[in-house]
Order: sequence, then C-alpha cells, then structure tokens
Amino acid sequence: MIRKIIEIQEEKCNGCGLCASACHEGAIGMVDGKARLLREDYCDGLGDCLPQCPTGAITFVEREAAPYDEAGISRLRQWPCQIKLVPVNAPYFHKAKLLIAADCTAYTYADFHRDFMKGKITLIGCPKLDGADYSEKLTEIIKNNDIRSVTILRMEVPCCGGLEMAVKKALQNSGKFLPWQVVTISTEGQILD
Repeated sequence: MIRKIIEIQEEKCNGCGLCASACHEGAIGMVDGKARLLREDYCDGLGDCLPQCPTGAITFVEREAAPYDEAGISRLRQWPCQIKLVPVNAPYFHKAKLLIAADCTAYTYADFHRDFMKGKITLIGCPKLDGADYSEKLTEIIKNNDIRSVTILRMEVPCCGGLEMAVKKALQNSGKFLPWQVVTISTEGQILD
C-alpha cells in the first residue's frame, strides 16, 4: 500500500539517538551509530521523530510500505521499568507523563499497552511482593524531574492499596501540584472507575 512513512538519510545522521527515543512505536533504532527505520509496519506516519532530529536527516515520503500495525507494538519507552530498579534521574523523565502500575494490571487488562502505556513512562511494582514502600523513591522522581502528570493503575484487590498510598504520599511530599488519577481494574480485567 502507498502511505506516508519516514525516511532517514544516513549521511546526515549524527547518531544522537533523539529520534529513536521520540518514536513511541519503536520503529526507529540505532544500528552502528546511525538511526535506522527498523520496522516500517511500526511507523505510524505521524512523525514524532522529525522535530527531534538536529540535522534534518528525517523526512516524510509517500511510498509502498507495509501497513501500520498498531496491534503488535510494545509501548514501553524506557528500561528498566520496575520501580525498585529505575534511576531517580533519567532523561526519559523530562516532561514525562507517568504511569505507575501494579504488576498484575498488565496481565489482567488485555489492552494495557494500547490504552494505558502509549505516550507515558511506565513504572511497575507490587509493594506486597517487593516488600517495599515506594513513596521515598517516587517522591524523588517527582520532585527532581519535570513530570507532567501521574496515572495510578491498580487492581481492585486490597494489596494494591499500598501502591496507591505510596504514589499519593509521593505526590504530597514532592511539593508539586500535578494532575493525577487512579484507575482501578477488576480481577476480570474491566475498568471499574
């Protein structure tokens, strides 16, 4: 099919990787120090990568390309994603919308990636299994970075209350007033609120 897709001019690429970080679909990767379109079926044709390129190496073209396949795309934008493993300061926190999710939500809610992770930095954890109070680390992440919003994704089960309480405490202790919301998933995989 003929569609709009990005094209990367390798000779202009300086290897900074900003385009790969900006590509929410994971279509762009770094190969031998240069940006490459790795999966044309992952390129949505919206061009989030274009304004990030300092050398003008990326342009739009209309050409024969595999159709965009949103269904198979991971929305994870950073690694690691476990709350206990993420650094307090990382470039991906700049102007980030945070999704702080209970581990079980990704297994219970079938469209977790599409409906909740898209466009967000995802942090996952389970205070019951990790035996941790995440509030201090989350406070430092929120306080020391330009966070735009926070979504708490939890299960309806009582143990997920620990995650919600930790995030609320972190928001309060950070001294920042950010938009935030809590979304609760049932054990059957439905959104309750």
